[in-house]
Amino acid sequence: MLLKKTGFPEDDSLVQCTITNIQYHSVFAKIDIYDKTGLIHISEIAPGRIRNIRDYISEGKKVICKILKIDRERGHIDLSLRRVNDNQRKMKLNEIKMEQKAEKIVEQVAKHNKMEVEKLYDDIGKNIFKTYPDLSACFKQVVDSPGLLEKLGIEKKLADEIEVIVATRFKPEDVVIGGTLKLKSFEPDGVEVVKRALKDTLAVDPHVSLTYLGGGSYKLEVLAHAYKDAEKILENALAKTLGFTKEGKGQADFARKG
Repeated sequence: MLLKKTGFPEDDSLVQCTITNIQYHSVFAKIDIYDKTGLIHISEIAPGRIRNIRDYISEGKKVICKILKIDRERGHIDLSLRRVNDNQRKMKLNEIKMEQKAEKIVEQVAKHNKMEVEKLYDDIGKNIFKTYPDLSACFKQVVDSPGLLEKLGIEKKLADEIEVIVATRFKPEDVVIGGTLKLKSFEPDGVEVVKRALKDTLAVDPHVSLTYLGGGSYKLEVLAHAYKDAEKILENALAKTLGFTKEGKGQADFARKG
């Protein structure tokens, strides 16, 4: 990737790393966009007892890690693999995929204008990165805000050319997350209690859907353009759904599947 950042990543953030050296009780990994090396202790590789680290990872493999602790004075960074769940990994990989897509657009425009890719990237980046953390965040805005790149200070000819390509190739990809919801009420009007809980769930957002599976189970799904948006909607929906349990009116259980 062309994206490179200086300094240190934020605490608790997720980063893509490349495994560089495997020791008996620890692993060294290069944090790709920061060009810094972090350490993953054997206890942070995976849950449970680990007999051989190489059963889980290998040199050269790219992994998504969580920043646990940073000693800025000594330059030490502690990383974790096991504290990144499947959904977080998917979200981060999707962010990386979108950024790579944005960089491909820059490469195409550079080739068309017979410019060096790195020079064009730096030229537009110095304007974009004042406001946005990366190209993809900016290009998502470009889709709904034509003329944005020129307003950011990018030469009109280049800005127009980039925006034309962004409009056709950088449309947000819908994501679906959800799981199985089980509701039970012991109230005399238990059926109505459950119905009200489900109605409140659907009222949270038009992108929430419920499908009855039988036996008091429902498939709850949320569709959105980005994982972060979907996660927020799902969180709000579940808060409504599970609300009646706080009043002692029943039981609820949710098993995540996406």
